[in-house]
Amino acid sequence: MLIVNLVLYSDTLYCEFPKAFPLADAEEELSHDNSHMRFYLYVFFLRPARDAREATPDTFPFCTVILRTTGRRRFMLYAMALHLLVTLTIIGFSYALVDYPSTIVPIRTLFNNQAASSDGSADFDGLGSCFDSKQLPHGPWLSDGISYDLPSVWGEGNDNVIASGQALSLEQPTFAHELHFLYSGDASGGEFVANFVLTFTDNSTQLVQMYARNWWKWPLLNNGAIQTAYHFENNGMQKNFNTSQIYQWSTSVLSEHALKTITLPPMNTKHRLHVFAMSLSPSTIFENNVSSPALSVRRARFTSRWEMINGERAQAVEVTLANLLPAFLLSFGSSITSRHEITIRGAGIETLSSGFVYRLVPGDQARVDVFVIGSPNDGRASVHIQDSQGREIGSSDGWTTSSLIENWTPDPKVLSIHETPSWWNKAKFGIFIHWGIYSYPAWAPSGTYAEWYDWDLHSPDSPTWNHHLETFGKDVVYDNFIANFTAAKFNASEWVDLFDKAGAKYFVFVSKHHDGFALFDTGNTTHRSSVHLGPKRDFLSELLDTAKRERPNLHRGTYYSLPEWYNPDYAKYGFGSWPGGLAHNAFNISELESYTGRLAIDDYLTDVQLPHMLDLALKYETEIMWCDIGGSNRTIEFAAQFYDHAFKNGRQVTINNRCGAVPDFDTPEYATFGSTQTQPWESSEGMDPFSYGLNLATQANQYKNGTTIIQTLVDIVSKNGNFLLDVGPTAEGDCIYDTEYWFPSSQELQPEQSIRFTTTPKTFCIITFSRPQNGQVAIQKRVPILQGDEIRLLDPDGKRHALKWSVDNESGQLIIDVSESELASGRYSWAFQVAYRII
Repeated sequence: MLIVNLVLYSDTLYCEFPKAFPLADAEEELSHDNSHMRFYLYVFFLRPARDAREATPDTFPFCTVILRTTGRRRFMLYAMALHLLVTLTIIGFSYALVDYPSTIVPIRTLFNNQAASSDGSADFDGLGSCFDSKQLPHGPWLSDGISYDLPSVWGEGNDNVIASGQALSLEQPTFAHELHFLYSGDASGGEFVANFVLTFTDNSTQLVQMYARNWWKWPLLNNGAIQTAYHFENNGMQKNFNTSQIYQWSTSVLSEHALKTITLPPMNTKHRLHVFAMSLSPSTIFENNVSSPALSVRRARFTSRWEMINGERAQAVEVTLANLLPAFLLSFGSSITSRHEITIRGAGIETLSSGFVYRLVPGDQARVDVFVIGSPNDGRASVHIQDSQGREIGSSDGWTTSSLIENWTPDPKVLSIHETPSWWNKAKFGIFIHWGIYSYPAWAPSGTYAEWYDWDLHSPDSPTWNHHLETFGKDVVYDNFIANFTAAKFNASEWVDLFDKAGAKYFVFVSKHHDGFALFDTGNTTHRSSVHLGPKRDFLSELLDTAKRERPNLHRGTYYSLPEWYNPDYAKYGFGSWPGGLAHNAFNISELESYTGRLAIDDYLTDVQLPHMLDLALKYETEIMWCDIGGSNRTIEFAAQFYDHAFKNGRQVTINNRCGAVPDFDTPEYATFGSTQTQPWESSEGMDPFSYGLNLATQANQYKNGTTIIQTLVDIVSKNGNFLLDVGPTAEGDCIYDTEYWFPSSQELQPEQSIRFTTTPKTFCIITFSRPQNGQVAIQKRVPILQGDEIRLLDPDGKRHALKWSVDNESGQLIIDVSESELASGRYSWAFQVAYRII
């Protein structure tokens, strides 16, 4: 409902309505009559002003149109008011949405490090390495719609700040919607956690956790917003040709109070965090009369994802819609509470399936897919929003288009456009199966991988070496276990039935681990496989074919180790713990062990690795290529054929970040985070405290119990991740599968209660990890609930219990009343689902 005030004072009529209203259209409509127009109902107030001060435009928080007549002919003013009323009614409330805002946060006074130079003389990492200044973009620089203050000229002085707990005070406290950073870690290798602290005007704080990445990484990969082909080392004496990167990261900001201070993470000497630039997206503040949400399109991204709609392959356009009002203004009037339809328009573009938003409260964002055909490359499109009555309430123009790629070529720039498919994003939970020769000895000391038995065996006097000597004797080598790997009880139907009953939506089967023993038909590349040796069975074919036939809802993935520990053909590519070359006998180093099943080849990458990967993709039709270790590879060639074959056969597939190139998703192990990670990620772990493969040294009471597994799953999903587990749980699916992370916050930590949040277009989930006490659940954060919504406790048996609830409008605290009898059915967690009342 739009409220327009008409205030009459003397010979002037003041018309008050929202700032974004199309005044030019109104002026044009006032100049001539219109007929056969559609009429909408609004509320207007027409009253005389009490004095001149009241009628001053400054008294209105909205913009004011002034209609003035001469001779003080007041009847003309009333006529004009009536005409304007009709005009506003005719043209409706259609207006250009506000651009998503970004304001540069000045941080140059904090700079204490130089990251770049043209000759390698800068010292970014404290070891004499730096970026090449000639390869970095100049400021101001725009990325993902956000403006950053990068140097206009690099290499002339300090250009970043090494975080060490510095407190940055804003010039004036600001209600903030989102914060944005350009950063990089200066170590090589893995990720690390960096905690920012935001302080507000009421002295409350918000801890924001960044899953930070280092500027280069090998053999695994990261993708930065800024990439250079190399960096200098040894003060410019040499170049490291691993891709070097600066990353962009954005985080939501609680907007109950104005933000006043940003405190950088404390110094981490192993992984120093460098911040190059910061930007802030402020909330939209109305002092009063807030009668509508402040909508802005955060992004409209033409993706590589697609769906078949009415027989046509339609491209997914991911639209993110923000309500820029601060959270404390939550009300019916400030929120979307009915079905709003989102479409895409542009030259040649046709929307086949709209996106829909049903609830969007202040301080929140909603992400929807709109499916289109006809998108050109480098064209322009607009996003249009209609309310439940079909009235267009806003549009946003100028979004760059890209067409759906139908022919994938071995070009890294093309392949980098690929992303995780929708089914993977929605799946949330998968099963990981580590099974192979190592499953026979099945042993590792605490804190290590049992599947690394062959490697650890060759470390003299190690726990594994001693265990092997005592258990099997010095004359038994690892390859002798091939005969013991009979797999006599393997039953593919039982396996896929277990996966399905566990609630998994996909599985990843280890087709070959670092020991080089494959569980699929390797043809004439090598005979080191279960088809040629041992059980003489193609386990991968049995499992995938059975899944296709009996559980077509389960998506199928394959793990594949790019290197092999002791394959002599890998020696020319070897590195670190994957050296290649025949192993020396663990108990007689003068003797070389044979590599059972090896065939004569010319090149490991060309004759083993690439053919294997292509067979997994084209013959076995894996949907997930879950590589491990990285290193030397032919992944660019593989990915082009993988994607192209899948596209032409109507399937959507994905590659992880361990294949050595063009990653779709990250794969931290045994990892959870303190805040949402917006890039696709999947945390993997076993039921064992550390090992993925079976470890008989692990005691039964050391395995994860149902509570730990369920709560880990919920925690990961709340932060936008997938969970890949060796053995699977049953979960409250309505709050797990096909859900999104909640933009404002993923969790609430209380002294005696840990709570996670997930969301869908029509529901919001509150999942508690501890049994609620005293008949109540108290949520301190202001969540997207309004009068008329229903809260239900989800029962593992499928029952839904409607509960009483109340909200303190001042603090936003939500109280849910729940009885002991209603809580009795919960065991691992308690899921409270808010079902929105759609007007």
